[in-house]
Amino acid sequence: MSQAKNKKHGQPKAQRGDFTGISKKFARNIYDSTKGRLRMAVLKRDLLPLIDGPKRTVLDVGAGLGQVNEWFLAQGHHLIHTDISLEMVQEAQQRHEQLSLGRFAQYIAAPLNELPSQLPGQQFSLILCHAMLEWVEDGQQAIRQLSELLKPGGVLSLMFYNRNAQLMANAVYGNFDYIARGLKVKKTVRLSPQTPHDPEQVLSWLKQTGLNVTQQTGVRCFHDYLRDIEDQQRFDELLELELKYNQQSPFKELGRYQHWLIEKPV
Repeated sequence: MSQAKNKKHGQPKAQRGDFTGISKKFARNIYDSTKGRLRMAVLKRDLLPLIDGPKRTVLDVGAGLGQVNEWFLAQGHHLIHTDISLEMVQEAQQRHEQLSLGRFAQYIAAPLNELPSQLPGQQFSLILCHAMLEWVEDGQQAIRQLSELLKPGGVLSLMFYNRNAQLMANAVYGNFDYIARGLKVKKTVRLSPQTPHDPEQVLSWLKQTGLNVTQQTGVRCFHDYLRDIEDQQRFDELLELELKYNQQSPFKELGRYQHWLIEKPV
């Protein structure tokens, strides 16, 4: 198994989206809740043809604790797991080792903009980038960097925080002052995405880079609009609704996250 590495000595300087020191809280808040379970179920449904498809080397950018990429490792794909947090990368490596999946994996602690120097000359036929775009300063530049790492004919699995859904959910809950401030919080919460994106803007960036969206899915199209918290615990019913409607308009556009499969022309 390869060791997690960073081109700098020690832990990188804290940056947006770096969850060093709160990885346990991150796992609990994101993956141990109904919203996290819905997210994982939808992603697995969308990615299953790629998971079960031809074996390849998968680059996972902003991979966190590695719960998604373990599906690929279990099917014999090779993996390059990257995240800005050395702590998260090390915990993912330990997780994969405990599941006897780490033999096909390489681990790198670095932000997206450093990956070309970490992986000189390499391009990949599949890149995963989930819930990372909303943490970078320049989303358009991130799209360009991802495109440069993607092989012609390759697929990018991109999931990002949907600004329109954030606005809609806050309107439903009557948070009109927050909307009037342009969805700007008075106090930053470390686990809350700081730069949600308008899907039309993301689509424009992709087109400018020459990338084509081939599939669009909304993630949590219903869960976040439920006013009764107990209704959010009705997981099986919510999942059935999600899987039935989250690739149809107008429901997919209301997903708190957007999950798009994107191809780079040959």
